[in-house]
Amino acid sequence: MRILRIKLLQRISVDQAARCRLYSTKNVPDVGQPTAASHPELLKEGEITPGITSEEYLLRRKRLLELLPEKSFAIIAAAPVKMMTDVVPYMFRQDADYFYITGCQQPGGVAVLGHDCGLCMFMPEASPHDVIWQGKIAGVEAALDMFKAEQSYSMNRLQKILPDMIRSSSNLFHNVKTATPAYTELEAFQKADNDGKVKDFSVYTHEARWIKSPAELKLMRDSAAIGCQALLQTMLHSKAFPYESMLSARVEYECKMRGAQKMAFNPVVGGGPNGTVIHYSRNDQKIKDGDLVLMDIGCELHGYVSDITRTWPPCGSFSPIHGELYDLILETNKECLDLCKPGLSIGQIHYYSVDKMRKGLKEIGILKDDRHRSYHQLNPTNIGHYLGMDVHDCSTISYDRPLKPGVVITIEPGVYIPAGFSCPERYQGIGIRIEDEVLITESGCEVLSGSLPKEVKHIESLLNHHLHGGGMDIQNVDASN
Repeated sequence: MRILRIKLLQRISVDQAARCRLYSTKNVPDVGQPTAASHPELLKEGEITPGITSEEYLLRRKRLLELLPEKSFAIIAAAPVKMMTDVVPYMFRQDADYFYITGCQQPGGVAVLGHDCGLCMFMPEASPHDVIWQGKIAGVEAALDMFKAEQSYSMNRLQKILPDMIRSSSNLFHNVKTATPAYTELEAFQKADNDGKVKDFSVYTHEARWIKSPAELKLMRDSAAIGCQALLQTMLHSKAFPYESMLSARVEYECKMRGAQKMAFNPVVGGGPNGTVIHYSRNDQKIKDGDLVLMDIGCELHGYVSDITRTWPPCGSFSPIHGELYDLILETNKECLDLCKPGLSIGQIHYYSVDKMRKGLKEIGILKDDRHRSYHQLNPTNIGHYLGMDVHDCSTISYDRPLKPGVVITIEPGVYIPAGFSCPERYQGIGIRIEDEVLITESGCEVLSGSLPKEVKHIESLLNHHLHGGGMDIQNVDASN
């Protein structure tokens, strides 16, 4: 028995050692971002981005080359590092087009996409000093092996190779937003620009990115779910922590604890009159008892963002004045969601929302007339925008374009009544917005943020139940539209 026990212990030790070797990263090459080898809990074999395979990246490039005119090619630079001070950088975020085409998450590279060369990546090289301070980065080998480029060179060879490629093309496209002197100062590029051959590549990348693949939609659903759960938890704690800064910190904590890498934008936490400032970001005031708080938040999950807004009273109940306005915004939100279907456009939904809101605000007594100019003072925003890798995604696609299945948009009616506006004083200083994420489907739409309550009775029930020490299961609340 004793011998059997010893052998069993020995076997356990061997198994433990084997598992340690299996998950050890000592022999796994570091390419500056997660891989299936270094992060098996995050990526499956064959994936460049969690949930997105190298095959999908290859299909993206094929689609872009189909859109790109013959005898032309595109230069897409990575986003630059932006510095907070001389030695402290801001958090890096990759340019969406570069990420969409390559899957590479690091700065300093330049990609070329063309009919003759396929994907050619010029990769930065880290010096021993850089490795000590910033870690290893993806180089020429990673471009070929991981990102599946057809060709790859170090950045120091760009000036020798790229000019001949430029001279041999009839048209040259580039990513205007991330244009870098590394190629714009080349004589061949400047000549092509002077000859009118240089154009913005985003016309094609936005076209390709507009309709999301099933893998992209999975990440967008997950990003929306994280945002909904994070905002719900923040709502439940808003009575105990009635400070804009604390609510901002809370929602960021909740997002990151659920797997988000970063926030999609600085959270908007507008208490009381601050809710009338559409992109308010100071988040430095205490929320007065009885005031509403408007929170517009979004997080980023592996390159795909969410964007959600809710407005509620931390005290636990809407006042009659707040409720009157909130009901109009909620009714507009629901009716606009019903219009989200293939064939209609954001522009058409916007015009419907404006008509609905103008009439409603006139009936309440806030607008003396329903002229567009008067209404525009209370809501200068559009009813929504495209959503994807960027918060305002695919900006070259017109809002008048008929929606198609696979497109994701926001629906966000709101009213922002500034102090001093010509209306009864009781309405001044109130800001309300209800924003949902919407996926256009074959038969209509799917509200990706539908799990987050927005009905008055649901919000009040949740807040008050929590305030009195109860616990309510979000799954039992019907927040459907």
